[in-house]
Amino acid sequence: MDLLEGIILGIVQGLTEFLPISSSGHLILAREVLGLETDFGLAVDAVLQLATALAVLVYFWRDWVGLLLTLGKFLIGRGREVAPASKTLLLSLTAGTIPAVLFGLLLEDYMETTWRSALLVAGTLAFGAILFVIVERMTHRSQPLSMGKAIVIGLFQSLALIPGMSRSGMTIVGGLLMGLSRAEAARFGFLLSAPIIIGSGGKKLLELFSNGYAQQFELSLAAAFIASFVVGMAVIHWLLSYLRTHTLLPFAWYRLALAGVVVFVLFGL
Repeated sequence: MDLLEGIILGIVQGLTEFLPISSSGHLILAREVLGLETDFGLAVDAVLQLATALAVLVYFWRDWVGLLLTLGKFLIGRGREVAPASKTLLLSLTAGTIPAVLFGLLLEDYMETTWRSALLVAGTLAFGAILFVIVERMTHRSQPLSMGKAIVIGLFQSLALIPGMSRSGMTIVGGLLMGLSRAEAARFGFLLSAPIIIGSGGKKLLELFSNGYAQQFELSLAAAFIASFVVGMAVIHWLLSYLRTHTLLPFAWYRLALAGVVVFVLFGL
């Protein structure tokens, strides 16, 4: 991976981690287009995801400070002083994180090998688009977040372990099914993604260094990280504003179109 390829992959990651079109799927397709083959593809993806996790931490810094203060009050026995909304958010993020952790540990081998194909990405892009259309046809009534709803959203987030599904897309779908508004579902999904991305990305980053790969491509990885972070910050801001007044349908049509292009290229139909 050279410097330009690193920047391109970083931009792709920053754009697609938060847009509901699948970052892992687009990274796989980008590698196909660039002809970039590496034995550490998933590890590099994880480093790029760390950059977008940092974007979540920076963009929502007030929320994270509030969550830390809430946790601190619980730890020192002052939980009664915590506002109900802050308590609900902390418990919901904790509960919603559990499914992705469990499934991530169980399915890691598949993520490394079997699920790294363009054809699978085409299928999951199309399947996710169908889910978008279905959920947008449902009646939406804004309801408050709860731990039970967070667990369901966490289960939907677990679907993003399969390339092409999209972490943000699946958490928004789960949130809408649980009665959240699009913007609320996206915001909660972004916050929910941070612990998973940091955990998996940190693990893979250690693998990169232990295998000597990171030392060989330090400049390329640094450029990719910066590009992913900057673009990710911009996309978070844009998407939250967009979802306040727009639906997921344009992303559904994009996913279907891209799936069709991938199938056409692979099979020459």
